[in-house]
Amino acid sequence: MNQQIVLWLLSGLPLLGMLLTFALWSRLGWMKFLAVATAAITFVATVILSGPLTGDLPSLLLIYLLPVAACASILGQPVRPEHRSAWSITLLMLSIGMAALIHQGITGSFFKVATLVLLITLFFRYRNSFWPLSWQGVTVFFLGIVAIIAAVVMSSPLASIASLIACAVLLPLIPFHSGYVAAVNRLPGNLPSFIVVLLPVLGLHSLAEIVPELPDTVTSVIMPLALISAIYGAFKALTQSRVPLILAYGSLSFFSIMWWFAAATLTVTSNAQVFVGAVSLGTSGLLIAWQVIRTRYGDDVDPIAISGLVSTMPRYAVFLTLIALAVMGLPPFGVYTGFMALAFSSPIATSAAMFVILAAWLTSSWYILEAVQGLIFGQQRTVLRSADLFIFETTALLIVVLAILLLGVIPAEWLFPDQPNLVFSALIGELAWNQ
Repeated sequence: MNQQIVLWLLSGLPLLGMLLTFALWSRLGWMKFLAVATAAITFVATVILSGPLTGDLPSLLLIYLLPVAACASILGQPVRPEHRSAWSITLLMLSIGMAALIHQGITGSFFKVATLVLLITLFFRYRNSFWPLSWQGVTVFFLGIVAIIAAVVMSSPLASIASLIACAVLLPLIPFHSGYVAAVNRLPGNLPSFIVVLLPVLGLHSLAEIVPELPDTVTSVIMPLALISAIYGAFKALTQSRVPLILAYGSLSFFSIMWWFAAATLTVTSNAQVFVGAVSLGTSGLLIAWQVIRTRYGDDVDPIAISGLVSTMPRYAVFLTLIALAVMGLPPFGVYTGFMALAFSSPIATSAAMFVILAAWLTSSWYILEAVQGLIFGQQRTVLRSADLFIFETTALLIVVLAILLLGVIPAEWLFPDQPNLVFSALIGELAWNQ
């Protein structure tokens, strides 16, 4: 009973912080400080209590990721009145997301439904004449709600198929990716940089529960669909001009790679958690870095018009380059570690599908390299007035870089106590694997 109370308190801390933000609504600086402090306290409380409650928590890593992402996403936003609602909503989403991960069965499903209902509500709330309502996103999220409910009331194998559809809505996979893309592109403030972590984490958590029970006929459909989704996301990213859309489709390609490994091995291992967590945090970091540009030059700035910032914004150039290299899959960051572990642990890692995966990987990485090269190392424009990172922006990007780095080098038994023999190596070309 005491353990259940502690679990509810963990998920209730962000909700309490959200309620307190309303008391500071007119004091923007203090309101933002309270929101950041709430996310940080939630993370510390989770770390402290995770030891004695390990048996009651499904995945420490996935639970750790949410408050870290919330803290960085809020911290990276400027102190402006139009961002107040986003700060409070982020804490509410953090509370719901923590509850969805911590609690099992019907309770966990309820909070996943609550997440999608809240996102649909936000679509309606923030629509305007310039950004009309994304009916595709609403439809896909509504389908996810129906699928989650159907998974609860139905019996196998229909329940497993319904759960799989819900997972594809949360952890994007075509043709169920429109909700994720719309949320990243249409929602205001820091919400996109948090949602790119929240939705994949919830989807991966659900996928880990159902993928071992999937019949061969279902996995035989998922594997080619995942390859198609990886290629589609990679090439779709190359055709976009808006940075949020580029990042949304690029991350779709990376997540699809994880889908293929999950279907091929019929399991979601700790390697998949590291990979998805690193890709999600990296995408969040790139969105925070793009917010820095929007803060300087306006929300509708054309990325092509901004270039040559390395001399005027050196700190920004360093952090953007590090995050871009991490997402592209260079060691010793978590994307590299997770992918190499997935590839070497797969019994069919040498199949022809690996060539398709590598092609999607290289194509997805190209859009990052091209964007960063132009933004940082392009022709310097003397007409631009550039101010380097402020302290809160520096801290937000530093949190993201350190988190992705730790995912690549931290001993696995710290995050996965039930798998003590798994060892990650951050050295190039080396992966120690003790079974």
